[in-house]
Amino acid sequence: MNGRQLARTTTGRGGFPGLRAGLKGAAVVAAGLLALTACGGGDGGSGASAKGEKSGDKAAAATRTVKHDAGTAEKVPAQPKRIVSVSVTMTGHLLALDAPVIASQATPPSVITDKQGFFTQWSEAAAKNSVKVAYQGFEPDVEKVLALKPDLIVGASSGAENAEKFYDKLSVVAPTLLYRHDDVSWQDLTARLGKDLGLEKRATEVVAAHDKRVGEVKAAITVPKQSAALVRDNQSAMTVFTPESAQGRLLTSLGFTVLEPPAGKGETQGGRSDFAEFSQEKVADTAKDSSLLFVSHTPEEITAATARPVWKDLPAVKDKRVYDLGLDTFRLDYYSAGNLIDKIEKAFG
Repeated sequence: MNGRQLARTTTGRGGFPGLRAGLKGAAVVAAGLLALTACGGGDGGSGASAKGEKSGDKAAAATRTVKHDAGTAEKVPAQPKRIVSVSVTMTGHLLALDAPVIASQATPPSVITDKQGFFTQWSEAAAKNSVKVAYQGFEPDVEKVLALKPDLIVGASSGAENAEKFYDKLSVVAPTLLYRHDDVSWQDLTARLGKDLGLEKRATEVVAAHDKRVGEVKAAITVPKQSAALVRDNQSAMTVFTPESAQGRLLTSLGFTVLEPPAGKGETQGGRSDFAEFSQEKVADTAKDSSLLFVSHTPEEITAATARPVWKDLPAVKDKRVYDLGLDTFRLDYYSAGNLIDKIEKAFG
């Protein structure tokens, strides 16, 4: 199997600007689809394992029906050749599977991306696979997706790039699969993508390589006896990641006890279930003696956060049990999970 290709993040945290301007009418998309079909972008067959019928000297590819988090897609290529990702978060999962991604949504360039707006943890893999920028921003640009002639579109049904309200328009261009990535581990999502895209073998290899690395590092580190509070500073509030978040599950697999969020309902973003925001005071009171593990921060930001009156007298701060998990740990995929493990090994090994 291919070796791990882990891109290192060396810069700070960036924000998400506003959404792109509104899309043109569905009539434009439908008209474009006729041109796409004329160019051979359509697929043949139907059902979960239908065999393609010959057209002239060419046999159309077999297709399947796939249930995903925004509905059910028919005529999904059993072996897609041209995937466009309309979720920069999902792109990392697809690249780890060696899926044929030809283009991806990108964020405006920031301190957690390369100059194209691709996340640094997988930007090297994207370059090696000649992945183009499909469009920049969080609303799918249907016309630009259409011009890429995909035979499959993959996106998200959670997070900032949730494409559910554009699902019907995207489905006119090509079969479209949307997935939640906030309430599952990246391993489970990888396995699901492997099954839906006909890449089961590669999915098994990816997860096995990760599990082997987890076992090696778990045996080599000394885990603090205190629980670990997974936090992200938002100036006026503090985000707390749950034990069931992707970050929480990874820390648990390495032997850590992850702190539960404060009692009561915190503020969530975009329907996410893996973290919530609480007041600085409430989080500090809940953390008590827990070690503090900061998700997606620069060292300077961590220093500023722990210098506040509400944090500076906590045992973790006084005892220097404050740890930087890396700038790319807000979204975990195969690449960023590997980087996080490297950070843990260095801090606790």
